[in-house]
Amino acid sequence: MLPAIIMERTILHMDIDTFFVSVERLKNSRLNGLPVIIGGVSDRGVVAGCSYEARRYGVSSAMPMRMARKLCPDAVFIRGDMESYSKYSRTVTDIIAEKAPAYEKASVDEHYIDMTGMDRFYSIYKWAGELRKKIINETGLPLSLGLSVNKTVSKIAAGEAKPNGEKQVEAALVNSFLDPLSIRKIPMVGQKSYHLLRSMGIAKIYTLRQIPSDMVVSLMGKSGMDIWKKANGIDHSPVISYSEQKSISTETTFDKDSTDLIRLNQVLASMVEKIGWQMRKQEKLTSCITVKIRYSNFDTHSLQKRIPYTSFDHVLIDAAKELFAKLYRRRMLIRLIGVRFSHLVRGVQQLNMFEDTPGMVSLYLTMDSLRKRFGQNAVKRACGVWTRQEKEEKELKRLQNELKEHKEMEERLMRPKHLNN
Repeated sequence: MLPAIIMERTILHMDIDTFFVSVERLKNSRLNGLPVIIGGVSDRGVVAGCSYEARRYGVSSAMPMRMARKLCPDAVFIRGDMESYSKYSRTVTDIIAEKAPAYEKASVDEHYIDMTGMDRFYSIYKWAGELRKKIINETGLPLSLGLSVNKTVSKIAAGEAKPNGEKQVEAALVNSFLDPLSIRKIPMVGQKSYHLLRSMGIAKIYTLRQIPSDMVVSLMGKSGMDIWKKANGIDHSPVISYSEQKSISTETTFDKDSTDLIRLNQVLASMVEKIGWQMRKQEKLTSCITVKIRYSNFDTHSLQKRIPYTSFDHVLIDAAKELFAKLYRRRMLIRLIGVRFSHLVRGVQQLNMFEDTPGMVSLYLTMDSLRKRFGQNAVKRACGVWTRQEKEEKELKRLQNELKEHKEMEERLMRPKHLNN
């Protein structure tokens, strides 16, 4: 049996430079050239994004705002506007969707495009450059691209091309490109992993590449193998096509059709909280919410709304209730309600929150930590919790249904066979 021929892949990574800052500069050109910091505007906030001018002072994302002010007191501090960022993100995605054969939206400001095999028709690097120029011309946003054999190398190449540049790394040059770079450049290497590797005297990717993989695994656990592979330019992860099917949803069919608006809104909130937790657990954000209702006559209607990227229950619950209020106009008995989050991208809670204080973010982190430890139902919002009476009524209804099914089964078994037919 002949071995399968493995086609060398060509993956393009496109990354909008300092995305939040770049959008703010489009709205206010006086910010050009100035150190700009985006996030909560009080000292208790956190940095969501910053310009290259601010980074020269040591400012970085996720840093406490108090520290950022000390490092760069002359910076322009701006509260984030996720609605504007979501709008520009969607515009970039629409341009890519029009031109690219297969693409993945990895976050609000990053896309991967699988261009494998396209070199049979024209220069891939030229095509990528033309797409980049089109995005820059139509949005005004600075954009860097990396082109290489897999997602890891192309992402690192795009990082090295910043600001607003292009870099191609051919297969034969992958190791020579990676070797002199800091281990910080490897995706998956965060602060904890970085300090652990540095404590072992590992600073460059070349050094990490020379260490046996089993030693890295014993040092770092399961993630060690992935990091070692990335250091060696190995990454077989596919480009996952971005589509409407990339969603998370849930539905509830009532035992008894209802017009109780208070109870219906409670159930809706509980459903949103449930899939909101699932979304945060997967480190996802949504920018589109859909609510569905089915009346007792099985007539079904749905309504959707585009929203700024978020993963917070209180934002999503408000949006869901707003859609439900617009949908439910006939005052008929409702049989089913459903909720769906779509247009999912990778991201964490802090990305879509620009509060003066990090209290809300901390609250969610604490609640989700309790859920991971004690189960999904460990923490719930009061508006979505069933009362004791409601639980008892639901359990009684379930038992009644089971008893009814059991009796019907007994009756069928007792009937003569010709009657069952």
